[in-house]
Amino acid sequence: MSLTELSELARAWWGAWLMLFFIGIVVWALWPSERRTRDMRRNALIPFRDDDDPAETR
Repeated sequence: MSLTELSELARAWWGAWLMLFFIGIVVWALWPSERRTRDMRRNALIPFRDDDDPAETR
């Protein structure tokens, strides 16, 4: 296989490789994990925390 043939093959499959890479990143980002779920739930409750030292109002 010459370099020209390899270049043509890579050019033909470039879009498919990029699409698979993109789908892989999206799946990784949206895949539910125990740690992320726990962190998101804890962060969602931040507005309802009772602070010991509330901010001063002007």
